[in-house]
Amino acid sequence: MVNDALTNTANSADAVNNLSTLINPNSLIKLNTPLRLDADLLNACVSCGLCLPHCPTYRATEEESASPRGRITAMRAVEAGTLAIDDDFVSFMERCVLCRGCETACPSGVHFGPLMEATREALSVSGHLRPPRALTSGLGVLRFHRLVLAGSSLLAIAQRARLLPPSLAAKLGLPSKLPIRRRRLAADTGAVNAVLFTGCVMDAWQRNVHEATLRVMRAAGARVGLPTAGAACCGALHVHAGKLDGAKDLARSVIEAFGGASGPTIVVNSAGCGAALKHYGELLGTTEAVAFSLRVQDVGEWLADHVDALPTAAPGSTRPRVAVSDPCHLRHVQRAHLPVRIALRPFAEVIELDDEGRCCGAGGSYQLTQPELAEEIRAQKISAIARSGASRVVSGNPGCTMWLGAAGVDVCHPIEIIDEVLHGTPPKPVSRPVKEARHG
Repeated sequence: MVNDALTNTANSADAVNNLSTLINPNSLIKLNTPLRLDADLLNACVSCGLCLPHCPTYRATEEESASPRGRITAMRAVEAGTLAIDDDFVSFMERCVLCRGCETACPSGVHFGPLMEATREALSVSGHLRPPRALTSGLGVLRFHRLVLAGSSLLAIAQRARLLPPSLAAKLGLPSKLPIRRRRLAADTGAVNAVLFTGCVMDAWQRNVHEATLRVMRAAGARVGLPTAGAACCGALHVHAGKLDGAKDLARSVIEAFGGASGPTIVVNSAGCGAALKHYGELLGTTEAVAFSLRVQDVGEWLADHVDALPTAAPGSTRPRVAVSDPCHLRHVQRAHLPVRIALRPFAEVIELDDEGRCCGAGGSYQLTQPELAEEIRAQKISAIARSGASRVVSGNPGCTMWLGAAGVDVCHPIEIIDEVLHGTPPKPVSRPVKEARHG
């Protein structure tokens, strides 16, 4: 019923009132505190609907409640006091993948991401947003990097012992063969002009991408350092889950680990982490955090500025043909997807997908909280990849590569393609195809 109201009244001045009359007040659990959304941000949406084709959950469901304007209509109703919180409202907010594709499509410049993050925080604080217990426990562990590495190694052993079914690993978006051991990363000695952010899950499951990043950056003449233990996790997954207090604690620790406001460029090869670090100024609201964020660059941005310093291809290497699947947090949040192409083109034939940068469905932990929607969104991405004719895909975010790899896509990080051409080092497969997950 709420979906029907949203569909019928999204463009009407009476939308809020019409929505509230369809809810049974006796079934509602009222928030103790309001959502406290920024009124200017909330009222910027004019319900034009241009965001709809770019919203993965709307495309998958064709429900107004799964669209950005539908969610904003519901937020306005709650803020106006004419709609309280029930399970339907919480579901509308949970089903958003937070890809923020609506922001790049919006002619009014609506900042949907901050609205959704603030709403989830309010729902989390009030107890209405209840992520799976395993996810909540996992978020608490991410700040302890040695524990993350040890836990990942135990999970890898369970895989080898066939205690973790491949079909389950695929549904969770896990690599089919997690590493048991990892080679130690080595920082350059002396003065450095860049520092690589290594993070948590990326370092545990895709350290080979860090290795490739260091090789390519050094081939361009950089001296690269590594962060101290305080930079264990960026807090992006905490923001997705509405745990902003935890995200703020991690942000402060990361800023301290990198020396605060000043220092060398911080290079990030995970789009989700890069987006989080670049928005520490907004998250913490301090001048130090703003200055820190200005130090952050995606590895594609850094390489685009240094591509002329890279050597030519290794003897006998070929220029692979690759399709670029942009991570949402690189394209729609950082707006830094074009430098990836600049960095890749000297080393690969770049093929564009025809889906205008739509989401693959990974969304941080989205495949855990909304598995059916995540698989439907992924199926649409796989169809776009098939139409491109490319046999290989690159994506600069670990969640994206693992989620696509679990469905049998030959996918790797862009930096691995450059490393392969320069040094003859083929990318390690993210995941082997699993029949049960192939079709999403």
